[in-house]
Formats: sequence, structure tokens, C-alpha cells
Amino acid sequence: MNILKFGGSSVASSKNIKLVSKIVQDHVNTDNTIAVFSAFGGVTNELLQMAELAANEDASYKDLLEKNEKRHLNVVKELIQVKDQSRILARVKNEFNRLETLYEGVYLLNELSDRTRHVISGFGEILSSLIIAEYFQSLQEDVLFVDSRELIVCRNTQEKIQVNYEKTYKNIQDLFNQNRAKLFVVPGFVARNEQGVPSTLGRGGSDFTAAIFAGALNLQTLKVYTDVDGMYTANPSIVPQAYALKNISYEEAMELSHFGAKVLYPPTLQPLLKNEIKINIKNTFKPEAAGTVISKGCKENFRWVTGITHIDAVKLINIEGSGMVGVAGFSKRCFEALFHVNISVVLITQASSEHSICLALKEDEAQAAKDALNEAFEVEIQSGKIKSVEIEDDIAIVALVGDRMKSHHGLSGKMFSALGNNNINIRAIAQGSSERNISAVIAKKDVTKALNVLHEQFFEVPSKELNLFITGVGNVGSKLLNQLKNQEAYLLDKLRLKVRILGLSNSKKMVFDENGLNLENWKQLLDNGEKGDKNAFFEQVKSLNLRNSIFVDNTASPEISSLYDHYLSHSISVVTCNKIACSQEFKSYSRLQDLSREYGASFLYETNVGAGLPIIDTLKNLVASGDRITKIQAVLSGSLNFVFNNYDATEPFYKVVEKAMKEGYTEPDPTIDLSGVDVARKILILSRESGLQMELEDIENKSFLSKESLEAGSNEEFFEILKKDEPKFKEIYDNAAQNNAQLKYVAQLENGKASVGLQQVGPEHPFYNLSGSDNIVLFFTDRYSQQPLIVKGAGAGADVTASGIFADIIRIGKK
Repeated sequence: MNILKFGGSSVASSKNIKLVSKIVQDHVNTDNTIAVFSAFGGVTNELLQMAELAANEDASYKDLLEKNEKRHLNVVKELIQVKDQSRILARVKNEFNRLETLYEGVYLLNELSDRTRHVISGFGEILSSLIIAEYFQSLQEDVLFVDSRELIVCRNTQEKIQVNYEKTYKNIQDLFNQNRAKLFVVPGFVARNEQGVPSTLGRGGSDFTAAIFAGALNLQTLKVYTDVDGMYTANPSIVPQAYALKNISYEEAMELSHFGAKVLYPPTLQPLLKNEIKINIKNTFKPEAAGTVISKGCKENFRWVTGITHIDAVKLINIEGSGMVGVAGFSKRCFEALFHVNISVVLITQASSEHSICLALKEDEAQAAKDALNEAFEVEIQSGKIKSVEIEDDIAIVALVGDRMKSHHGLSGKMFSALGNNNINIRAIAQGSSERNISAVIAKKDVTKALNVLHEQFFEVPSKELNLFITGVGNVGSKLLNQLKNQEAYLLDKLRLKVRILGLSNSKKMVFDENGLNLENWKQLLDNGEKGDKNAFFEQVKSLNLRNSIFVDNTASPEISSLYDHYLSHSISVVTCNKIACSQEFKSYSRLQDLSREYGASFLYETNVGAGLPIIDTLKNLVASGDRITKIQAVLSGSLNFVFNNYDATEPFYKVVEKAMKEGYTEPDPTIDLSGVDVARKILILSRESGLQMELEDIENKSFLSKESLEAGSNEEFFEILKKDEPKFKEIYDNAAQNNAQLKYVAQLENGKASVGLQQVGPEHPFYNLSGSDNIVLFFTDRYSQQPLIVKGAGAGADVTASGIFADIIRIGKK
């Protein structure tokens, strides 16, 4: 005999019921079949909502009842021909008349008892099964409606279900011995108590009903049809990469369903274990898919971890105090107090010092537990031996589940490291001696991040997802976006990095997409975005709370750099070409470094010096390996190098500067480059990376510009002054030419002192043949004392700067 169970989503409409009828008919064609049905999707919640309204003397329940009745009557009319409708319409109306009477009683008494709540909540399954049975009878004659209230006997107190299996099994076996039909239609969820009063098997109890029938009749397999492909490695609505499992064990299914996997109602497995009846979870809307098979053994499962699940409807209670230490029977009193108020504990952990016991409880039972414990330990609380019991809200439990976890070392370490690296704080930990489950209590706000982090760690092909939020989409930013788009496949294939851009902003607009922005039309998306605001941008990045988040700053804005500490202190890495943060006062620079270490968030700024050249990285490696920097000489301004490589006094100096500006070698304000301030910031950064506590004012700046030009109020005024100062520039050039020297703007650090200024460089010097916009750095160290370590290459331009930012992003991905 076949036994099938269909959930509420499977019978949510007449269209869905017709799909179900095809599945049922396929099984009927092979053997006699039992089909167990839930209420139409959402009906049970509506029934209980109406009961609450009636209990609160809110007459609006009548409108909802009328709407609910119309829904059921419409399904009848859509499924069954007019000539055959009268019987079922009468039965449906009769059930709604009974419901109306119950609601009127609740309304008049202003009281809703547990017994009444159970009776009312069971009407959904009765109605759906009556209608579906009538529909099946219109398709074939040999159909029998079986009222499970007449068969299943249970004791139901505050959702604690105790089935009388002896009576129930006998009732079911007697019925099937006395009746023959090709198809038996059974309402799920409903039962009766020992006194014959209608009751229920608890929320999700339709699965339980089917399992009870399968157990009573000792069938081979129970097929549970729902709206997903089976039990998943994690909740697919939270973890998009989650996938359906082919096979799992009873124990794994119990752990997963207990800890929040809503595909299967936890008590369902109880009637199946003894006779090793399999459960096949299948998708009503993809009946051809294999689904998940739950059975005694699961040899095909090769993974150490089978699934990741969570509960977020919990609260934490902590019992703490020195009066607990070494006191025998304390735990007994604690759990006895909870027993007397009928509360079960979801998770328990106790420190070996016996100073505290931490309990996770269902959300709606926490207050009763607190009151019971405070009463039980009233004497100890008043004497100060233990603290008053308090409830901690906004927490959740995440759990790893798997039969094979016990035979693999280091899983706990991987779990906690993955969470810790993403700044997810663990409040409590529990692991049973079976080692089938490792549970951690975390903040509820971190659930999405935690599940994705753990799924990435234990289930996905070794790859890492990076979530980028980019501010500044001008020359450098647009080049970076283009590089990211072009290298997307390479990064995933070769480096196992999946890079997503979730947020973009400029000075006017910002746009976000949790699923990743389409880089084909990012300009249009940004133009149509909301008003840009640096603080709102940060708040959105923070609220998304995604793993491996990276904030990328492509601006030169001091306002944007002032928010770096906000990002870092929320474990959001920062990659920037903006030199302001690293060249501000040393205390602020040092604080960013400290925040980076404290919160495990990278702070990378390779492009602050030398655009895409590995200058800072090289310097860090030298220092980290124990080498000592004795001197640094460098040409660090691609724009100034471009200017002096192209100025030969045949063309006015201002024209060469205009050309450099037009080709993107200078900042929008060229005085930043030509004044030497930009170079001073760069040598300051290198000085700090060498280990010196230096400020910007400590850098000696030997400017070649006149004071008047440095004080210009606009670019136009600046260029007018450059025209007037042309004789001075020509004199500087002619003097160098007479000495057979090149003009280079040199930054130098030696003996704890740093300076920047224009110098004449002879043919014997490494700087002499430096062309175009190239940069060069000479590192003199204890190890490189005679011949310096040289880093040389293009030091300016949007493409190379973008590539340097790209390289920093990859560094974070490879951590």
C-alpha cells in the first residue's frame, strides 16, 4: 500500500489540487493508496486569528469567516461539476455553521481555552479533505473518506503531544481490515483525546498523521509532498547556494527538524523508527525529482556535515552566582522548576566552574521559565548567592548536523573560526556526546551571515564570496568596475573567488542590490538610484550584515575617509586609494590599524603610494621579516614625473600641466600634485609603514612653485600664475640641462627625517632614465645595504590605480 501526505502549499488552490490528483492517480494505478491532506495553504493561521479576534470581542472575525467560507466554496465550484456539487456544498456549509457557533461562544464568553483552540484549528484539514475526497470521487468511484479523529487518540497539553499508540494502531488496523478501497482520503493534524473530544497533533501535525498510519500498517515508505525538493543543506531562502540532500538518517532528520528545518515536523519520525519505515520528501510541483530519502543508514552521504539549521524563536536565560559552585542538586532544582511549568529546554550549557547555567528556551515560554526559576531560588537570590534570573532577547541558535561529524577532528574549530572571522560573537556552545550536533547561540541579527558563512565553509566548492560596496565611480572607479566584470569568470575558475558588487555610490546617487548589481548597466542603475549620502550608505552596508564585506573608496574625499573607523569596527574591510586617512595625524592612522586587527577586517591602501605598484606590500614584508629600513629614495608622483619628463622649455610649463591634467595624471585640483603635498603624504605613509611615528608637518617640503600660485583660489587662477612664472620654470630647466641632469621630484627618508622637493639627477642615478609617469622606489635596508631593492613601474593613471585596488581586493579574498 502507498501512503502520501500533501502539505498546505500543495493544496493551496484548485489548480494545485489538480496537480496533486495526477500524482495520487499514478500511485493508485500501482497499489491501494492512503492520501493525507493538510488544510488549504494559510487556513489554519486564519482560523486561529479569527479565534483570537473573537476572544477579544472584535466582531471583524465575522468578515474573515465569510471570506474563508467563500474560498472553500469557490474551490468546490472550480473542481466539481455543477450537477455533483450539492452534497459537498452542504457539508462545507455545515462545517462553517459549526465554526460560526464556536466563534460566537468565544465572542460571548470573551474566553479562548486550549480545548476550543484545538477544535477550531482542526477544521481546515477536515474541510480540505472533504472537498478533495469529493473531487477524487468525481474522477473515480472507489474512494473512501476516513475521519482520523475517529482513529487517532492522543493527549494534548500546551502543544505537548502524547499519542496512545496501542489504541490508535488498533483503530487504524481494524478500519483497514474492514474496508477496501483504491484510495483512502485522510485529514491530517486532527485527532481526539481519551474522552472523545476533538484535538490536534500540534502545528505541522499532518506529517505526524501520515507517519502514524504508516507505522500502524507497517508500510515501507511514506512520501511527504511539499513545495521544495527535499531537506536542504540549509534554508534555501536564506542561503541561495543550499541544495537538496539525497539521503539522510533518521537521527540527522530529527536534529535538523528540531533545530528549525520546517520541511518535516519533528514527532513524525517516532512511529517510523521501530519498523525502519523510510520517508521520501518530494516536491509536488516537481514530482519527477528524487527528493530526500530519510532512512536508518546513510552510507551514500560522504560529507562530514549533513546540514546547517537554526532556530530564531528562542530566548536565553542565564542562572549565575557564586552560591551555585559545588552545591549538589542545584541543576535538579533548576530543571524541576521548569518541569512543573511544563517547559522543555532547547539548549543547555554549563561552565566547569559551576558558576553559571545557560538555557535556551522557546520564545513564548521564556517569561514563565524566568518566573518559575526566580521563585524556586528566591532565598538564594535574596541572600545574594545567585543573581536574579533575566531574559536575553534577540538571540538565535545555529547548528551543524551530521552522523559522520563524530569521526572527524577539527569541525568545531572550523565552525568557530568561520564565525569569528566574520565578527559573529558566540554567546553559548553545546555539543552532545554523540557529536551529531554542534550548536552555537549567536545574535539574531547575525543569522543570515552565519548560515552563509558556515555553508560556504562546509558545503561549497572551495570558493569565497566577496561582497563589495564601492564609493566613487569616476575615472578609477569605472575602470575598476570594468576590470571586475571582465575578470569575473577568471576569479571564480582560477582563484575560487566570487566577487559581487552590492552597492555603488557617487556624490549624488547610491544604489544597492542584495543579489548583486548588473555591471552591464551599472551607470543606468546608479542614475536611477536614491539620493547619495555617505552615512546612509554605511548604514545600509551595516544592516545587510554580509560575510566578507569590503568597502572600496575610490575618492579623495576627507568626509568618506572619516567613516573608515565605522566600517572597520563592524568587521567590514576597507580598500582605498584615498591617501587622507593614512596621512592624517598619527593617532588616527594608528587607531585604524588597531581596529583592523581587533575586528579582523582588512585595511589595505596599496594604491596610496605608486598606484598599482607593490610598494607598500614590499615594505611591509621587509619589516615583517625583521629587516630594518635605513633609507628610502623615491619618485612617487606620476603626474610630476610626467610633467618634468615632457617639459623641455620649448612649450610653456602650464601647457604641459594642462596635458597631464587632461590625460588623468593629476588630481582634479593640480595644485595637490604640483605643490608636493601629495608626494609628502606618500613618503609620510612609507615612513609610518617603516615604523616611525611621523606627522605630515614633519615632512620638509621644498616647493618649486611660487607662493602666489600655491594660494590660487581656482584652477583658472592657478594656470594664469603659471603662465606668468614661465621664466622661472625655464631657468630651472636650463640649469639642469647645463649640468647634464634630469629634473625629478624626489621624496627621501633617512635618519628619521623626510623631505620632498625637485632635484637634479645625473646619468649615474637610477632615477635618470625614469620615463613617462613611472614611479620608482629605492629601499636601502640592513640586507640591501649596497644595492637597494628597487620597485619601478607606472605610478599614475586610472587603469593602473584600479588594478592596484583590484589586487587589494584579491588579497582579502585569499586570506
